Amino acid sequence: MIVMETSKGTMKIELFADKAPLTCENFLNYVREGFYDGTIFHRVIPNFMIQGGGMSETMSEKKTGDPIKNEADNGLRNLRCTLAMARTQAVDSATSQFFINLRDNAFLDHGSRDFGYAVFAQVVEGLEVMDEIAGVATGSFGFHQDVPKEPVFIVRVSVED
Repeated sequence: MIVMETSKGTMKIELFADKAPLTCENFLNYVREGFYDGTIFHRVIPNFMIQGGGMSETMSEKKTGDPIKNEADNGLRNLRCTLAMARTQAVDSATSQFFINLRDNAFLDHGSRDFGYAVFAQVVEGLEVMDEIAGVATGSFGFHQDVPKEPVFIVRVSVED
């Protein structure tokens, strides 16, 4: 179980290591090195998703490891409460950033419009925290849009036995 402490409360996250082994191991590597601690949810779009895992409070991107293979063809769907890897237009470009689906987003699933976004986990406790983050006021920050006006921090992410 993953424990994600945020400035809005704590979420517990279950990994789907059997369906997304490379993605889960990548995520766990970032967790173990404390990479996510002190980052922010830098993109919040109500009724769609909240994204974090790679930006500081000043919207500077943290240096990451190499991109991983996209496991979006694992049979998991982008349903409410699931976590998926963020990526660029390139299929195999995900590094540290992830998003939490605030609703069922079938158009992000494998094969619906492109290769898709790899689901690798699910919020199992703290859904009210996820929804509270989704409700924060947002605006622009430089060329970034949908940025919380007051930062929502990922204080600490840890593995709970």
